[in-house]
Amino acid sequence: MQTTELRPQNYKDDRPAEYFQDFHERARTHDAGWIYSLVRVIVTPIATLPYRTRAIEPENVPASGPVILASNHFSNMDHFLAGIYLRRKIRFMAKSQLFGNRIGNYIFSVGGVFPVRRGHADEEAFKTVEAIFERGGCMMIYVEGGRSRDGKLGTARPGVGRAALTYGVPVVPVAIHGSQGIRRRKGLNFPKVTVQYGKPRSFDVVESPTREQQLECAEEVFAEIRQMYSELESEGRAGVIRRLRERKGASSSPSYS
Repeated sequence: MQTTELRPQNYKDDRPAEYFQDFHERARTHDAGWIYSLVRVIVTPIATLPYRTRAIEPENVPASGPVILASNHFSNMDHFLAGIYLRRKIRFMAKSQLFGNRIGNYIFSVGGVFPVRRGHADEEAFKTVEAIFERGGCMMIYVEGGRSRDGKLGTARPGVGRAALTYGVPVVPVAIHGSQGIRRRKGLNFPKVTVQYGKPRSFDVVESPTREQQLECAEEVFAEIRQMYSELESEGRAGVIRRLRERKGASSSPSYS
């Protein structure tokens, strides 16, 4: 399958860490605000009508308390797609290059987004993650560390493992299937998107986990995402729902939206 030519990515932000401090301070003390709600209202009909986005077992996401949504990543719409069937507001860590003008900075900050300074060991970003969890927040972290460039699942990076082992919050694996077709879409040929939420996972807290421990944890989570994604690929959305329903029995069939 021919893929769309993508622009080269800039993997290092040379601006000083002090430039991003105000964004972190706001993210640590404020929840996502009115812009998040507005964007969800705008995006939901787009996602559910032309893209036919549906969710499988969104009830696996705890209704309250700190939680990590660990997902694969194909499209810039993935964070919206993952959130439209959840009552909770999801917080996002975004590449620092997105922050740079007054309007965009305001939209991102009030929308619940905070920067990670690319090309650097950004400890401030993880201090912000910790503050969000202390406030009982819901964080979405892409297990691959960034967007897939070839439309295929990539490899796990240690970030989600570090967060899970350091803070001990539940991790919900999330498989987003079909969104790789969004940036390759032509005309009225809209891909069908499915978001499946796995069972929450818990990991024991490890003080100062090594990179190897972080990566092992991330790979364990990503293995579940791969399995869900593979089943959606081979069985289709209806097939996965039917199998889950048969496994659980009619009295406790999985929910889907």
